[in-house]
Amino acid sequence: MRLTRVTLFFIALIIGTGLYLLMRQQLSVVEPQTYQATEESMVDAAQLLSSFVDADLKAGGFNKERFEDAFHGASRRQFKALIHGHLKDHMGLGAYVTDANGKCLFDSAGKLEGTDLHASRDVALTLRGEYGARSSRTDEANPFSSVLHVGALIGPRENPFGVLTVYKPQSDVLPIVDARRRGIYWGTGLIGAGILFLVTAVFIWQYRPVGLLTEYAREIESGKRPPLPKLGAGKEVNTLARALESMREALEGRRYAERYVQTLTHEMKSPLAAIRGAAELLDEDMPEADRRRFLENIRAESGRAERLLNRLLELSALEGRSSLEESGIIDLVPIVTRAIDQAKPPANLGRVSLDISLPETPVNVRGDAFILRSAVTNLLENAIDFSPAGATVDIVLQPDGSITISDRGPGVPDYAREKIFERFYSLKHHSFGRKGTGLGLTLVKEAAELHGGTVSLDDREGGGTIAKLVLPVVA
Repeated sequence: MRLTRVTLFFIALIIGTGLYLLMRQQLSVVEPQTYQATEESMVDAAQLLSSFVDADLKAGGFNKERFEDAFHGASRRQFKALIHGHLKDHMGLGAYVTDANGKCLFDSAGKLEGTDLHASRDVALTLRGEYGARSSRTDEANPFSSVLHVGALIGPRENPFGVLTVYKPQSDVLPIVDARRRGIYWGTGLIGAGILFLVTAVFIWQYRPVGLLTEYAREIESGKRPPLPKLGAGKEVNTLARALESMREALEGRRYAERYVQTLTHEMKSPLAAIRGAAELLDEDMPEADRRRFLENIRAESGRAERLLNRLLELSALEGRSSLEESGIIDLVPIVTRAIDQAKPPANLGRVSLDISLPETPVNVRGDAFILRSAVTNLLENAIDFSPAGATVDIVLQPDGSITISDRGPGVPDYAREKIFERFYSLKHHSFGRKGTGLGLTLVKEAAELHGGTVSLDDREGGGTIAKLVLPVVA
């Protein structure tokens, strides 16, 4: 899935870069546009107030007291104006009036009266008939202390009386700028997150089934029999999954046939050769004791061949399954009990006693009773075959679903531990002095995996082997 991650990374990179450039462009115009709108309204206010001064001049002179009373009254007004989420509760607009020489005649703040302002851009440019405006800091070290100034000419352009300038601190506008910036950050972030979430969801929806099918194929390659994964909706990917399942079944069927023909041919050579040799010798004259020995050999080898065929049929039936076809809630206590009853004759024949410990309450598991009984029987027969005469095999069923079978045989050699569950790998039985079919433990492992359980062989303290079959219990 590396290509998926790389593709998703580049898509995220492209979307992120585009959104970053868009956000950067939006942020770059927020402050200028806000100040532009503020300046536009200040131009109107400056022109309006200058017309009042013109009226005073025509009436006989500039009435400074009237302007002072108006500004002081406005500054004392109490109001709350909610402007698109921004609360304004005081007047932030001020004004001053200068004569034709730039001397300040009136200042609404009362700080600049008598000051020569002829060099200020708002005054100098306005007196020359141009648009006069400036932005100046009251504290050079503080970038947020800037004040906007806009001038308007008083009187006729040919012989002006002076300049009226309105001013407004930029700090009054900064909350609006900050609010717009936050809106851009949140909006861009939500859009980006939404797009990335949608793209990621589409990628997961499209590529997750591919990943599940890849893992499914890898498990099949490693020899497991996983169930077909649930891929959800999507006709194409489910069609692919069914095609893979059909191909797996066809290939496994072919491999099973080839493998079992080869292994059966190989394993049957030994008992058939022994039977043939003994039968040829029986045609000759020989003592009665030798004749009985050869007949017993024929019976033993034919029995071995029969056991081999039966185990091979059982194992092939299990290996051909990817899941249990028929399963239900079953109690392990009667299953272990019947397996013990089936194992008692060979135990008596080998003079091996059985020590049984079963719980009084049911141990319920979900599975196939026939398969589980066959698995327990194989473990029991294996323990009996490797036990010396007079020994005891311990059978313990725990309420947690674990079945422990302990023998006092020679144990599993170190060289055989990695191969003990492989097909047709076996050790010499203690009671018979010859190898078994090599299919019993393989069958037990297949049964355990089909039921979601495990099987293990460990050394027993003091000699012997502990075989443990663990099955998941159900409430």
